[in-house]
Amino acid sequence: MHALVEDFLFYLRHERGQAELTQQTYAGLLNRFVAWAEKQKLQSWRDVTLAHLTAFLQHERERRPENAPEDSPRKLSSERIYLQIAALRAFYRFAETEKHLPANVAENLSLPRRWKRLPKALSDAEITQLLKPLAMETPEALRDQAILELAYASGLRLAELRNLRIEQLHLEAGFINVIGKGNKERVVPVGKTARAEIMRYLEAGRPKLVTPKSPGNVFLTRRGTPFAHSTMWLHIKRRVKLAGIGRNITPHMMRHSFATHLLEHGADLRVIQELLGHASISTTEVYTHVEGKRLQEIHRKFHPRS
Repeated sequence: MHALVEDFLFYLRHERGQAELTQQTYAGLLNRFVAWAEKQKLQSWRDVTLAHLTAFLQHERERRPENAPEDSPRKLSSERIYLQIAALRAFYRFAETEKHLPANVAENLSLPRRWKRLPKALSDAEITQLLKPLAMETPEALRDQAILELAYASGLRLAELRNLRIEQLHLEAGFINVIGKGNKERVVPVGKTARAEIMRYLEAGRPKLVTPKSPGNVFLTRRGTPFAHSTMWLHIKRRVKLAGIGRNITPHMMRHSFATHLLEHGADLRVIQELLGHASISTTEVYTHVEGKRLQEIHRKFHPRS
């Protein structure tokens, strides 16, 4: 059973071009099912029926999260169950298409309703506070400043920032080429402030981080290696703390701020879709709820009968 999961992950990696984090998520979800199936004495995916999948999902709904204490009444969230079903359905579609299995027994699994969470964004004042350069100009400080400026200026995902390479920069022309989800390439403009900070880092910071074994990634660690996902995020969180911003932030918050502030200042939703690299406009439409909320606040503040 593990071998077929590995075939699926290979397919995601090399044919679908899925992001590393997506592959890791699918691997964790499917291997959890395999572990459960082995306890049920199931030796092959061909032995799995819809009844088995349903029993597994019921087991998942009733168990508590891994990090919860033993006496906790918490159960897995509907979001987690949604991801588990989505992983099984994607796996079975692949297995049926590639003739590994005779039928897709997961096709009748229904996805629970997925609540759309409104993206959280930093305010204009918080962005100004966060992007204020530090007094010290060490290579690491110049690098972190360039990361923050580019993240807000262009709305890149964390993985896109980590994997950005020197040859993708076209700073004199004012844009960069970004390789996004599914290896899709898009052109994203970069503002003059971000361009200036990136140039400062490339001239005075990056040369001091480079080693003979360093790759062509724009942003390098102190050891001259590419950033891991968690390491880059810890650097951003550290800068948020140094800026005196008290509230909890998420890896996507700079990206959400980029999109929200563009919409608030009159940008077209289709343009924002292109800049963010969303395959579907429905993904970008979540920002219209943010805009609607802002309009309600303005109405409440200024209308005499609000």
